[in-house]
Amino acid sequence: MVNPVNRPVRVLVAKVGLDGHDRGAKVIASALRDAGMEVIYTGLRQTPEMVVNAALQEDVDAIGISILSGAHMTVFPRVLAIMQEKGMNDVLLTGGGIIPEEDIKALNQLGVGKIFPPGTHTQEIAGYITEWTAAHRNF
Repeated sequence: MVNPVNRPVRVLVAKVGLDGHDRGAKVIASALRDAGMEVIYTGLRQTPEMVVNAALQEDVDAIGISILSGAHMTVFPRVLAIMQEKGMNDVLLTGGGIIPEEDIKALNQLGVGKIFPPGTHTQEIAGYITEWTAAHRNF
């Protein structure tokens, strides 16, 4: 997906912590590339600080975290706090994984974008990122 000035939307896909299951993250990264986005995949076992620093270096429009470890209520708030410290207020933080509905609501209230459960169609994810960046980023 391309923004109004013909620059591809840039997305960082990350796996934070000890979660070693990366198939879903790789599928999402591939689907976002197929949708015309520029995707940077960090690989496994990243810290929140590493993710945000990579996002800054790569000048991304969105960060997508794939998490299956149950640490979502620690990881997402920490990444969001570091993003805020670094002034990344116009970068989307989104993600997916095994996350209970009540935790999704709590994360959304903190400022995390839409969370996608397993089985979500990749076009829905790409569409959400594209629409969010078009509305919130200054291209």
